[in-house]
Amino acid sequence: MLVEREAIILVGGGGHCRSVADVIAAGGEFFAAGIVERRGAEAIVPACVEVIGTDEDLAALAERYENFAITIGQVGRSGRRRELFEYLADLGVRLPTIVSPSGRAASSAALGAGTVLMHNAMVNAGARIGCNCIINTAALVEHDAEVGDHCHVATGAIVNGGCVIGDDVFLGSGAVVSHGVRIADGAIIGAGCVVVDSIDESGVYVGVPARRMATVG
Repeated sequence: MLVEREAIILVGGGGHCRSVADVIAAGGEFFAAGIVERRGAEAIVPACVEVIGTDEDLAALAERYENFAITIGQVGRSGRRRELFEYLADLGVRLPTIVSPSGRAASSAALGAGTVLMHNAMVNAGARIGCNCIINTAALVEHDAEVGDHCHVATGAIVNGGCVIGDDVFLGSGAVVSHGVRIADGAIIGAGCVVVDSIDESGVYVGVPARRMATVG
């Protein structure tokens, strides 16, 4: 029996928008009904999806549509994604979890509202992912790990078992977080970085093993 797909509005154009749109198209639950972009921005839009408004139109669109997805990317700070999530939540819309058919969340795992699990990503047994997170292509969050709200686990990054990742954390492509490590809110972990000891301060961390390079202002 065919199941009718629900409309979803994508908030933010660009490369990440195209990737999320592909995940949505591959699934069977939603179809992208349009994109909302900042006024004056040049949107990079997926095929067959049109820009239907700007950020100023979100309140009006929330009266017409139930489902919204935040599709701006996050390289470093999470500020704009967090702002949009909180604004849309205040409007009372639904921010569904979106899971690629080729991604997998274990039956005992939990994914928060607005989180997207991209192609070939894995969230293993007992892991907990917060709200408004990106678990990007081929990323792995292992058993019993916790990832806070508004985080981006970038392409191919690995969060090993029992780790606790704070809110607003960015883990760059190919980064590895060793078993049981804790990472403070707001930390930015560079691509290819290996975190072997817990990080207690926000800042920018690079290298193998990870070392702190700069504070986050």
